Amino acid sequence: MDPGFAALIAENRWLRAQVAHRRLLDLAAGVLAAQMRMSTSDAAEHLTALAAATGLSAGDIAADVVNAVAGSDELADAVPTGRGTTAAAQITEARRARRTATEAEAASTVSEAARTLLRDGLSPYGADSLWLWQWVDHGCLRLAGYAGIGAAEAAAWQWIPPGAPGPFRAVFTEGAPVWFEEGPSRGEILPGPSAQAARALLPLFRRGKQVGLALVGWPGPTALDGTLRRALTGLLDVGGTVLDTADSVRPAVSAPVLVDVLDSLAHPAALLRFHGSTRAPTVDHLNDEAVAALGSPHGEEGAPLVRLFPLVHVELARMVRRAVGTRRTQRAARLPMPAPAGKHAPLLDLRVLPVGEERVLVLWHDVSDPGLAAARATARLQSVATFQDNLTGGGTTWSEQAYGVLGLDRDEPPLPLEAIRGRLHRDDGEVLTDLLTTLTAHQTGAQAVLRVVLPSGAVRHVRVAAEPLISGGTVTGIAGVYQDVSDSRRTEAALTATFDQLTAVHQQAETRHQLALQLQRAIVPEVPASLELPGDLTVAVRYRPATEEYRVGGDWYDVLALPSGKILVTVGDIAGHGIDSVTGMVALRNAQRALAFTGDSPRRLMGWLNEVTLRTGGGTTATAVCALYDPEDRGLLWSSAGHLPMMLLRDGRARLLDPPRDVLLGAVPSFSYREQRIGLRPGDTLLLYTDGLIERRHAGLDEGLARLAAEAERLGDREPDRLVDELLSTATGDTDDDTSLVAVRVGGGRRS
Repeated sequence: MDPGFAALIAENRWLRAQVAHRRLLDLAAGVLAAQMRMSTSDAAEHLTALAAATGLSAGDIAADVVNAVAGSDELADAVPTGRGTTAAAQITEARRARRTATEAEAASTVSEAARTLLRDGLSPYGADSLWLWQWVDHGCLRLAGYAGIGAAEAAAWQWIPPGAPGPFRAVFTEGAPVWFEEGPSRGEILPGPSAQAARALLPLFRRGKQVGLALVGWPGPTALDGTLRRALTGLLDVGGTVLDTADSVRPAVSAPVLVDVLDSLAHPAALLRFHGSTRAPTVDHLNDEAVAALGSPHGEEGAPLVRLFPLVHVELARMVRRAVGTRRTQRAARLPMPAPAGKHAPLLDLRVLPVGEERVLVLWHDVSDPGLAAARATARLQSVATFQDNLTGGGTTWSEQAYGVLGLDRDEPPLPLEAIRGRLHRDDGEVLTDLLTTLTAHQTGAQAVLRVVLPSGAVRHVRVAAEPLISGGTVTGIAGVYQDVSDSRRTEAALTATFDQLTAVHQQAETRHQLALQLQRAIVPEVPASLELPGDLTVAVRYRPATEEYRVGGDWYDVLALPSGKILVTVGDIAGHGIDSVTGMVALRNAQRALAFTGDSPRRLMGWLNEVTLRTGGGTTATAVCALYDPEDRGLLWSSAGHLPMMLLRDGRARLLDPPRDVLLGAVPSFSYREQRIGLRPGDTLLLYTDGLIERRHAGLDEGLARLAAEAERLGDREPDRLVDELLSTATGDTDDDTSLVAVRVGGGRRS
């Protein structure tokens, strides 16, 4: 609300309160002027002096003065005097009653006065309704104001003819109240919630003349003792005065059922009357929430929109005309739009509904409704639309997005779900039938994807998700959502094709891996147990493939007894994994075997193997160690091409045999490799291995070699086959590389 307008409303309320306060002060001043024979101005000053001297407010002093001069007036005596009630409490209650009466006199309408009397005067006595009728021509009673009842009930008792009912005639004839503690007598009908509810009928006087009648109601039977009767009589003594504010010709209650519906709502609502395009709409009724939200008093019937909605009356009037002209509900997330923050509170989630030919309902919130906000958020998705089919004759409603989803022009009427059959792909008619059967026959929710053929000939995939609307076991409608899923369907098709391609590639790779594995096993078979070789040598070898991703690598090993009586022991590693590395490994291993039969030294074998790698490896490189053991003198002659040093276990100690610092196979052509010789003793164990055994991602090579040496010393007395198994399980690297391990034991050592 605009701060200026809010300030005017607050000022108006303050002025109205001041009018009631001033009225009470003037009445007390008049009493003092008459009693003390002084002017009214002197009496007003005396009233102020009394307030200052007693420490009470001027309003309390004025109420005491008026109540005292009333003497035997019921209002002064209408305070409960039961056990525990003090004199001070009685005086306080009497002051409240007098202020209530004065405020009612200052009200601008009879209904406003009735609400004041009920809220501040009668409710403490358990009353929940008040009716005020005025005598008019020919002895009829016309309802002038009411509080605590619905508009429909008020409309039913708008007029009371002279002949009925009996209690009204009795009050009018005798001029005295009639009390019904347990409801009226059998056959007599009076307004009220039930036949047994307590009621009180009281005559209303103005200057000694009976001008009307009041009815006070309770929710049930109530004991109406003398104190309560005096209180009600005193409070309603002002009733004749407030009837003077009634209009000379008061219109009948407007649309009473709608008024009651609006009054039952928990959010602001207004009933407007539409006067055609030449006049602005006017207000027929505001519920209590609207009164609180707008800061307007009750009794604004007939007021123009500009008075109650000064900031949005132009936009609101436009929505009213559109609602009446199209017979469709108009909606706005907020008015005004946009609304600068902090300056005024907008009308949120506004809806304007046509009612009949002349009226519209205006509903809004002062706090955003999460459900409506979520619905608007859904509507923002261009591919999502809501719909509702009324199967009992109410037609079909769509959100605006439905036209775009189904490819219809906005001038076309919404189509029921069944009617879109003619726009579907010829193969989807049965899908729609199954969907409708599930919704209507099985009475349960369902969804399906339908292909809608657009006027251009393009096909759009639309998901329909719907729920049946059920009343009394019968499906009365269908509510649901249309969603354009064409993009996701195209994406799904593309992903399916991609997946098929990936599957084919995976199958090809799997075939290559299986082929490489079979080839590797054929060329470098695993040796499950130790080999006994000439020269009292025992050899155990193990090969562990690379991780599952690669399956096979380029490691190889060979142990071969040559015609010369010497024994070839070799280990090598080609860079890379897969079928290419396996085929390179096979070429090098076979070449080395063939060259070894020449009887030449390890350094010559390594030189020839380097040339083979350069000419057949396709740019690959490899490391290798080649050793020749002579059983005659237990001498070991060996050469290395960039490979890890061999490890010698002797007398429980492990040491590395530093190799010559020569280059990798396939790195430099015509390279001359060097060789070294070492004598072995009975009980010595020689370990040849590849880097998969010791390498770790976050540790240096020296650390891996030290760990291997420690484990070898701990396990050194094991037989070669047990030694290699336990070393593979304890001294392992973590680079996911394949591993070859060869253990050569010279006879005559310790056994376990």
